Amino acid sequence: MERESGLSKAEKEMIVVVTSAMNDCQYCVVAHGAILRIRDRNPLIADQIAINYLKADLSERQVIMLKLALKIASSSGEVTDADLDEARTVGFDEEDLWDIGAITAFFALSNRMANFSSMRPNDEFYDMGRNSPQ
Repeated sequence: MERESGLSKAEKEMIVVVTSAMNDCQYCVVAHGAILRIRDRNPLIADQIAINYLKADLSERQVIMLKLALKIASSSGEVTDADLDEARTVGFDEEDLWDIGAITAFFALSNRMANFSSMRPNDEFYDMGRNSPQ
């Protein structure tokens, strides 16, 4: 998540938030939502993405990235060359595609473990990156 790549740190967190919301992982949506708000300097973005990324204030590139991540998370066996080609048309290269897949897959495991263990987010995560100074 921290290494340099064609995805910004905020975009990586977007993947975590959208896939964690799909997987009903309260811990990851709240904790990574806080990180996303801080990294994107946008107090609204995490809530928008968690509810409906298609209605969020995103670039076309980010919408296509999240569309691919959700397909990987929900039906990876149905990912086709056309899905990857669509991501390439907005500038993602092979390493970026790997990052999208790897982040999605890693958090699929993490979401399930957090749900299994009933992990709850720390209370301070709810307010981070909203209106309080960082």
